[in-house]
Amino acid sequence: MIEIEVKVRADHSKVRSILKNIGATKIGIENQSDVYFAAPHRDFAKTDEALRIRSLDGQAVLTYKGPKLDGISKTREEFETPVDEATTIQILHALGFSEAGVVRKKREVFSAGEITVCLDAVEGLGEFLEVEIVAESEKELETSRAKLFELLKQFGAGEKDSIRTSYLEMVLEKNNG
Repeated sequence: MIEIEVKVRADHSKVRSILKNIGATKIGIENQSDVYFAAPHRDFAKTDEALRIRSLDGQAVLTYKGPKLDGISKTREEFETPVDEATTIQILHALGFSEAGVVRKKREVFSAGEITVCLDAVEGLGEFLEVEIVAESEKELETSRAKLFELLKQFGAGEKDSIRTSYLEMVLEKNNG
């Protein structure tokens, strides 16, 4: 599965109003805590990969995100599986992985047709809008990405506003800066 995602800064109250006007469906609100890991065998910051455990409503999911596939969006291959958080952390530590950082956010999730719209309030960083679509293959990238930017136009955002930096990178930069 390839996740095609675009992130921009946004005023959530304005975005909610537009979502209502375009008939988007509210899916729910999630409080997410993401623990990211550094690998002992390569530098994920240099290879543009990510490994995290997301805790959400008593459940945990291990996610691997491959390198970004384009220079405009945050498009990348992604694999996820449900896990037991404590056991998985023990396994990762035993294999030499270490915790690289934590990102906490409140996420409001909406559906706008085949596009998932997320309003993220990220602890210490502020408000963001993420739009994403899932593609089965790289052949669908250009068309899918165009759909995302078409939707973003309705929020007054475009390609120039796209943020490719991850929340983790932003948090680490803020804490070290």
